[in-house]
Amino acid sequence: MDPRQRPYRSVLYIPGSKPRALDKARGLPVDAIIFDLEDAVSLEEKENARETLAAALTEGGYGARVKIVRINGLDTKWGRADAEAAAKMGADAILLPKVDSPADLDALAEITGDTPLWAMMETPRGMLNAAAIAAHPKLQGMVMGTNDLAKELQTRFRPDRLPLMAGLGQCLLAAKAEGKIIVDGVYNAFKDADGLKVECDQGRDMGMDGKTLIHPAQVDVANAAFAPSEAEVDLARRQIAAFEEAEAAGQGVAVVDGKIVENLHVATAREILAKADAISALAG
Repeated sequence: MDPRQRPYRSVLYIPGSKPRALDKARGLPVDAIIFDLEDAVSLEEKENARETLAAALTEGGYGARVKIVRINGLDTKWGRADAEAAAKMGADAILLPKVDSPADLDALAEITGDTPLWAMMETPRGMLNAAAIAAHPKLQGMVMGTNDLAKELQTRFRPDRLPLMAGLGQCLLAAKAEGKIIVDGVYNAFKDADGLKVECDQGRDMGMDGKTLIHPAQVDVANAAFAPSEAEVDLARRQIAAFEEAEAAGQGVAVVDGKIVENLHVATAREILAKADAISALAG
């Protein structure tokens, strides 16, 4: 499946150092997994985590879930060895933290070859260089690192995330301009399903492809928020049917529920149905 055509509603972080968590992930209804060698792994476990993760990925069992390995930065003593190991693990992509510029991706690509790359967007410089980063030929997706970005910006927490909107918007525009995947940052209060839903809905309304998650309890909320609703699917079908009927009658527009339907609305409707079909295929 083309990376842009498959769902990324739920992207769950799993520590690469914990066999039980790696095994449990095989049965979770997530669209993608970030196997983490960075923040979720303690300093004393960094070396062992590579071997533990490599063994889990060799064993397989993750089905159609997209497998992304987040390495430590290349400016750390673990980064290069992480990159070399990750390139041999059979993962679908490698995620680099704190990407400031395309040069960071160039350095990683020299080690990892043809493996697709993802970028953690979590620094002020990364926000300013988002367009150039998104245009990198090896880049497949962007992950918003909202916790680190908030720290760097010295913001105060607000439920509406207003202090982060400039950065989120920059990256969203860059990703959409280049046809790259972009997933929203994590919601830290993993027991607060209502708060998570609000933030998921906000990200979905902005145009994010999905949400990064820190706990399995968050999966169902994200999956629901970033999937087309029954009402959206129904409207999409009716828009397509009405427009095709109008075209057959020699008209360039149709009307559905009192609103004009043009070519651009039909294109969006077809995308909604394609996404719904892709989600059904994954579930099947």
